[in-house]
Amino acid sequence: MMDNAGRMSLGILLMIGFCVLAPLQDSFAKLIGGAVAVGQVAATRFLFQAGLLLPVAMAFGWLHRPGRAEIGLHLLRGALLLVATAFFFTALRFMPIADAIAIFFVEPFILTLLGGLLLGEPIGPRRYIACGVGFAGALLIIQPSFQEVGAVAFLPLVTALCFAFYMILTRRMATRMHPITLQVYTGLAAMVIALPLLWVFRGSGFAPLDARWPAPEMLRLLMALGVVATLSHVCLSFALSLAPASLLAPLQYLEIVSATVLGFYIFGDLPDGLSVAGIVLIVASGLFVFLRERHLERRPTPQP
Repeated sequence: MMDNAGRMSLGILLMIGFCVLAPLQDSFAKLIGGAVAVGQVAATRFLFQAGLLLPVAMAFGWLHRPGRAEIGLHLLRGALLLVATAFFFTALRFMPIADAIAIFFVEPFILTLLGGLLLGEPIGPRRYIACGVGFAGALLIIQPSFQEVGAVAFLPLVTALCFAFYMILTRRMATRMHPITLQVYTGLAAMVIALPLLWVFRGSGFAPLDARWPAPEMLRLLMALGVVATLSHVCLSFALSLAPASLLAPLQYLEIVSATVLGFYIFGDLPDGLSVAGIVLIVASGLFVFLRERHLERRPTPQP
């Protein structure tokens, strides 16, 4: 039986694994580029997630029959994650991986603001300021990217917004089922939405959804993307089950480091001066929000 220290150490290792694997998935998406419809790439990612994890969940008896309300929530989560994935993969076709991931990291700020608006969570002025600084950092990255690629530079922001809503729904559902089960139902829900769309738009000439059988090299990249994406989210799910989110959250910024290394090694991309400044502002603001929330959690509750 693993002791508490061992559980936390394993959780940290799994979180680091996620931070390495997630940018690797993005690298495969960038290598695929425009050779495959972006909707087809996103659908493949969820096809592998459902296909690989469903037998595991069945073997361990983790599945259950969801009710009508739960099915609706799974479909909504699947739609949000499908849109977020497709938009992010589209951005990667035109932007360096590190820049896109750094812009996406405004998601914790959006989540903080949505938590105040939708869940009634208290937000003090310091966290509002930190969120503003984080958004300013994102604009520093977006500005030169916008000059080069146009409105595509805002797609990681749309991804962050969709993912923040996805996380709010996940908060409601994660305590009710095993994390692998949640991943299975998310993958199945995304497939229920994606496959009819790809069938309807096949041969239409609408590039994002005009699916066709890929060339052998692209097929290998799609398969690698699906496997790596599934492994990365399994690492994340089990990391969160072994160690508290408050311990793991700061480690997620290692994604930017991994993305920078992979972006340079595979594509020869390095962030410019403005992008580096923006990344520093986003990371510093995100760590402040994390530390502030942890401080408030530790504050003793006043006795009546």
